[in-house]
Amino acid sequence: MTQTIVESKTKTAIIGFDQPFCVIGERINPTGRKKLAAELEAGDFSTVEKDAVAQVLAGATVLDINAGVVYNSNPNPNETEPPLMRKIVELVQGLVDVPLCIDSSVPGALEAGLDICEGRPLLNSVTGEEERLEHILPLVKKYNVPVVAISNDDTGISEDPEVRFAVAKKIVERAADFGIPAHDIVVDPLVMPVGAMGTAGLQVFALVRKLREELGVNTTCGASNISFGLPNRHGINNAFLPMAMGAGMTSAIMNPVALPIGPKKIAEKRAEIEAAGIILPEGMDDEAFVQIFGMGSTLPRAGKEMEAIRAANFLTNNDPHGGEWIKANKAPPKAGEESRGRGGRAGGRRRRA
Repeated sequence: MTQTIVESKTKTAIIGFDQPFCVIGERINPTGRKKLAAELEAGDFSTVEKDAVAQVLAGATVLDINAGVVYNSNPNPNETEPPLMRKIVELVQGLVDVPLCIDSSVPGALEAGLDICEGRPLLNSVTGEEERLEHILPLVKKYNVPVVAISNDDTGISEDPEVRFAVAKKIVERAADFGIPAHDIVVDPLVMPVGAMGTAGLQVFALVRKLREELGVNTTCGASNISFGLPNRHGINNAFLPMAMGAGMTSAIMNPVALPIGPKKIAEKRAEIEAAGIILPEGMDDEAFVQIFGMGSTLPRAGKEMEAIRAANFLTNNDPHGGEWIKANKAPPKAGEESRGRGGRAGGRRRRA
């Protein structure tokens, strides 16, 4: 069985057909996050720290690190991104012990991340574009790391799955010329939005099977792409991920965290409840309130997509005896009961006098 080994200083994550699904947390990425981008330019890494810890607690087995900020003070990413990548990688691996995925379109930033990263990170990414192949494959060989291979080339992204398969095959063959084995290539067959292309799901399932059977490679994707532009995206993602796993997909770059409910939504809901004439208990805190009314939580927690993945791992026997499923669904102890033994008595059995 094909296994792609990714390591931190202390932990190993195995991406493989006979392994639990590998969740690559995507949150440390300023793309589309203006607040995070502004923080990073100002040297504020507090959100990065929170996102790193929250994603690991939610179940991410690898963290993607993207430093793609276009600074207002200097719009040249070739100058700004390498030192920022070094800083973020150094910071994150000091906070959590999961392996990392170094993610950039700037070769200098990729090498900066590889240089400072402990263990054996995943590199994200190489494409079938000639210039990208010539820049990235030597880095993969030099640092002896696995790489995400995205199925587009100099002609762009094809809607034809056969063309995307051909691009993946080309990358695997070119990597072999550098002495890079197929088990170190994790192919992203590119997931199209199902709202724009009704066959997008069917295409990717067929592509994943073909990549597994004919090239023997592991696969990944940007999981949320499938639901782009549609309502109730979580509902679509929750169905897509187990189906992709059933087709043979072995990892996904995704958000494992259900984002916390903020004070604005809580205030709106409280006003709605009061307008309906419902009297709430005095002193009810925000967390109790959102839990009672099914709004979620004021704290980051594992999202519904993680629930679907854990269930699929259990159903495919990649969670023997359901240990991870049971652990994730065990109710936390109530306040003051953390040290109680059987029967709710503190300290276990009482001694007889």
